[in-house]
Amino acid sequence: MGSGAIDSRLLVYGANGYTGRLVARTARERGFTPCLAGRDAAAVERVAEELDLPWRAFGLDDPAALDAGLEGVAAVLHCAGPFSRTWRAMSDACLRTGVHYLDVTGELVVFEGLAGRGEAARKAGVTLLPGVGFDVVPSDCLAAHLARRLPDATALALAFQASGGVSHGTATTLVENMGASGFVRRGGRIVPIPAGSLTRRVDFGDGPRPAVAIPWGDVSTAFHTTGIGDIEVFVAAGRAAIWGMRLGRYCGAALRSPVVRRFLQRRIDARPAGPDDAARERGRTLLWGEARAADGRSVACRMRAPEGYTLTADASLAIAAKLLDGEGRPGFHTPAGLFGPDLVLELEGVRRTDL
Repeated sequence: MGSGAIDSRLLVYGANGYTGRLVARTARERGFTPCLAGRDAAAVERVAEELDLPWRAFGLDDPAALDAGLEGVAAVLHCAGPFSRTWRAMSDACLRTGVHYLDVTGELVVFEGLAGRGEAARKAGVTLLPGVGFDVVPSDCLAAHLARRLPDATALALAFQASGGVSHGTATTLVENMGASGFVRRGGRIVPIPAGSLTRRVDFGDGPRPAVAIPWGDVSTAFHTTGIGDIEVFVAAGRAAIWGMRLGRYCGAALRSPVVRRFLQRRIDARPAGPDDAARERGRTLLWGEARAADGRSVACRMRAPEGYTLTADASLAIAAKLLDGEGRPGFHTPAGLFGPDLVLELEGVRRTDL
């Protein structure tokens, strides 16, 4: 955790959601006093009273109310997803009001959208820093570390294996992307690939296992961090899951139908909001990466980290403290691009091993 303190100059938006509440609780346990916010006044107030923290309520659909809600704030930690629906309104407000923007997204479209606002952010004196949680702090730092070890790398492969469960917000994002294409980067450009079409075997430390390429946020962020033009991101997956992705190519329209999505959303809403403390304690995140140069030279690395939501709370607060301490720079940035490849090693329970 960074050395800086966090006070009400940091506003945690979406504090009544699973991730926002965990961030707020973690902050309070460390003696920090961020201001909590969200659109549901009653729900935010309950969390704030439980944690004895200041709060305010406003939605994202009224620019004037949103700007007023950011009054007196230095930075927003945006935790209200799916971020594909919410990033634009919040980042618009941050640019208008001169407030730094952080979020915990892993959505490719959000990273690319915010990257396109880099010049506007520089002119406004605002730091745009998405992905300050599990998506994508450890993998972004891994990419930067591999590029540091092999500066002339032209290709990068990243992979992760996560356990512990998912929140309502993460599950909703997955439902929204069912049947969609995968994406990789080729020659610096993001290009679609058929879902489930690109696989490889990855050894996270306990022997090789199958993994499949997914349109993870690092397809965007790793390029902005390292400049490497060819990037693939994989997740560990069983053969049945991989075949399910392939099958989705042929029934994508059905998977995206309102009837199917409403059914799946009801199933999500009936489940617990996210993994409980015991599940998060048992969970873990394993990462692997390889950078390769045009002449065939390569370097590889593994990383072991806490469960994803635990890591998100720790990483987002550490980065917010750095921004409040004045360590940011105006413009669009990635976590490792702004704070370096060793940022992740400042977090509790993270180990990196060069191979």
